Amino acid sequence: MALAIAHELYGDAWRENVLELNASDERGITTIRERVKEFARTAPMGKAPYKLVILDEADNMTSDAQQALRRMMEMYANVTRFILIANYVSRIIDPIQSRCAMFRFSPLPRDAVLGRLREIASREGVKVTDEALEAIWDISQGDMRKAINTLQAAAATAKEITPEVIYKTVGYIEPKDIIDLVNTVFGGDFVRARDRLRTLMYEHGVSGTEILRAIQRQIMSGAINVPDEAKVEIAEPRPTLIIGLLRVLMRRYSSRLS
Repeated sequence: MALAIAHELYGDAWRENVLELNASDERGITTIRERVKEFARTAPMGKAPYKLVILDEADNMTSDAQQALRRMMEMYANVTRFILIANYVSRIIDPIQSRCAMFRFSPLPRDAVLGRLREIASREGVKVTDEALEAIWDISQGDMRKAINTLQAAAATAKEITPEVIYKTVGYIEPKDIIDLVNTVFGGDFVRARDRLRTLMYEHGVSGTEILRAIQRQIMSGAINVPDEAKVEIAEPRPTLIIGLLRVLMRRYSSRLS
């Protein structure tokens, strides 16, 4: 979005008027004092009213660097504007927050993501099934960049994109495999469930943590039938808690397994 604004403001001259930095790589006070200050203090090129500094992952900047940035935002406000992109606003110091207008970007709705993917596939001549688009949505969960990258990667590996191609491309487990695994456990066939688990981990290269996350996703989506109180217990996303809460869930099914 920041780059879209830059293109809108400056047109073909956007590179001369924009400084883009990844603050997680260049997050020290030296970068702020040298590169940012040198850029911000000069007048904009052409007819632009001001220059633009884009700091991605600004929440990874050190405290000293943020203090230096705050002073520059004050000193050069007449010739430069700043866009700070952050995952965690709480890591940005209050003096900077008070000088900024805050915009929060939420995940895009399902229809918007699928509509855009269909448009891209049509323009690029990519054959993709509706089920594959649903699989991309399941993986991206409203992240349009992730959805487009997944579609592009899948298109490079197969002429027709199916759910199997999608999951294989991104290294995800197919939901039906997870559902079958959990239902096998609930059915009491632990040896067969263990073999399926080993197949997923060793042959498909899926980590135990990802399997736990996949189990959680399928339970919370309703694809696996468990009591509502059990869903509450496994709502915590951290893997260590998922392990413990799944054990609680298994104990609740002990009467069925016996």
